[in-house]
Amino acid sequence: MTQLETLAFALNEFAGLTEEDFNLSASFWHSKKYEKGDYFNQHKSICRYLGFIDTGVFRSYIIDNETAEEKNVFLFSQNQFVIPFKSFVKQIPCDYHTQAMTDASILYININDLLSLYKVSHKWERFGRLMAEMAFHVTLARMESFLFRTPEERYLDLIQNHPDIFNSIPLYHISSYLGMQGPSLSRIRKRISAK
Repeated sequence: MTQLETLAFALNEFAGLTEEDFNLSASFWHSKKYEKGDYFNQHKSICRYLGFIDTGVFRSYIIDNETAEEKNVFLFSQNQFVIPFKSFVKQIPCDYHTQAMTDASILYININDLLSLYKVSHKWERFGRLMAEMAFHVTLARMESFLFRTPEERYLDLIQNHPDIFNSIPLYHISSYLGMQGPSLSRIRKRISAK
């Protein structure tokens, strides 16, 4: 499958966009390659693009003002959308960095092109609503995971949502995302593998 075919399939699965619907957008999508460490969007800059990950892994992270430690907030992997949603939708400066953690490639669309699709197609307007719902759900689930789930449950959720991530990025990034120290993550992995 080509990048565009993979994207069209994903959009159909996510929002029911048909081939005809997708063709309205085909000329708006552009391909971009990232090297490990390249930024999709930086802190305090306005995100103007919605990305669809063809290959690779991205993270959104903040830098702790007191310790200067990087803390991973969101992870995005293959066949997922990468987007600092609030910055993109409101066109305001972003609260965090979004960076490639591996070499990666994406297809991306500019916000102005996406807004033009909303005006000509109810299906694309629906896509926008579903993206907003997904962003809300991901953010709420992330917050609730720290309130209601054990570290082991957060680890199992990560495996479910990003099954190949352990082969792609260092464990210290995973432990940062899970809100734990490296030794705690090692104990959880050992306990689960023993089951």
